[in-house]
Amino acid sequence: MLPQIFLNKQQTLYKKMAITKSIIKKLKEIVGKENFSCFKEDLVCYSFDSNNSSPPPDIVLFPSSKEEIANIVKLANENKISVTVRGSGSGTTGGALPIMGGIVISMSNFNKIIEIDKKNFIGIVQTGVITGDFKKAVEKEGLFYPPDPSSSDFSTIGGNVAECAGGLNAVKYGVTKDYVLGLTAVLPTGEIIKTGGKTKKNVVGYDLTKLITGSEGTLAIITEITLKLIPKRECSKTSIIFCNSIESAIDSAIKIIHLNPKAIEFMDKASIECVKNYTGDDFFINEQAEAVLIIEIDGIKESVIEKYKKLKTICDNQNIKLKIAETETEKQNIWKNRKSLSPALFKYNKDKINEDIVLPISKIPEIVRKIEKLKDETNLTMISFGHAGDGNIHFNIMLDKDNPDDKKKALYVINEVFNYTISLGGSISGEHGIGTTKKEHIKKEIDDVTLSIMKKIKKTFDPNGILNPYKIFP
Repeated sequence: MLPQIFLNKQQTLYKKMAITKSIIKKLKEIVGKENFSCFKEDLVCYSFDSNNSSPPPDIVLFPSSKEEIANIVKLANENKISVTVRGSGSGTTGGALPIMGGIVISMSNFNKIIEIDKKNFIGIVQTGVITGDFKKAVEKEGLFYPPDPSSSDFSTIGGNVAECAGGLNAVKYGVTKDYVLGLTAVLPTGEIIKTGGKTKKNVVGYDLTKLITGSEGTLAIITEITLKLIPKRECSKTSIIFCNSIESAIDSAIKIIHLNPKAIEFMDKASIECVKNYTGDDFFINEQAEAVLIIEIDGIKESVIEKYKKLKTICDNQNIKLKIAETETEKQNIWKNRKSLSPALFKYNKDKINEDIVLPISKIPEIVRKIEKLKDETNLTMISFGHAGDGNIHFNIMLDKDNPDDKKKALYVINEVFNYTISLGGSISGEHGIGTTKKEHIKKEIDDVTLSIMKKIKKTFDPNGILNPYKIFP
């Protein structure tokens, strides 16, 4: 939801960025007529992400090479036309929305897995490859790509890199940036650069790979990614812990982290009820709890068995119930339930605001209690779940965005939660990014001097401000 004052500013600038017939002709020559569209139906499709919408672009292009992209952005830069890059559009903060109209570059033709190097534990992919497809291809070779966002079945590797996606395995294995070794990218001025490489150690010059990773498509257009892989784990075991309080759940999670688990997922009572109603799964439906933890431990088989004995001891000492998946089907059903939570929420209302805050783990009960108080105060449906192992909590507000009272209450709740999160030593985003939806809050967390440095970096990469403009910074 963009503030109206921002929309007015955007519309004024939008009129100045006219695309002439001559420019259209040149763009068609670059990508071919079959990879060019200005049909209304296509333009509307590229004006949405998973939570937000914007004015449509003027043109959608489907290039097939980095050279074509370079020629597109050279032309756009010369004529000061905004360019927005899009993968699957699965983001939640407006990062892929063409809020200034202009050109959308779809990366759907960049869909090749170029290499899986088993000897050197490296994968090289184009940015339009679906994350889940890459994970499966890697596993067939006996290797493992750990980043596992809930959207992995449809989000692209390029989108994951642009947003520095996290996901279920971050507590043990880290997030996307921990696996990006190198990039090929096109700058907003049209130059093609390569950063990093195939080696896991590289301290030559500034680390532009890490700078571009997580920059939300504002610094460069990534076309190819070199990724670190690790050996596939021999064994993994999944379980659910049913807790009688949020405090008990987080206290248990802190103890369980010492076992170095692959994942520790947290769901509050409202999340549990939502999943029960949506899937009817026996793992949830026959149990009563104020919160649950989903635990997955992986490694060598003997080690996993030993760690599960310790997990049982932790649960016995905490007087909480441990339920272990005994079959692969039960294990998959647990994760299917967890990943079904986002679509299940729409049973509560037609619209959703999905925020992801991150806190020191011990502070999770405080923020969940704060959200519950705001729920009672506003009478909005709110649900909290997420990655307890790294303190990343997703809180969702279900509302009717056509109802002005709902919108006003939601904006109040977001402001209160962000302020409280920062007061607890947390951050307003752990993995979703800032985009357009959080940009008005960024000064709560980042001081003016630091913001100024970031803006200077953006100006260096993008002197005319054409690439994904008016994102991140207020």
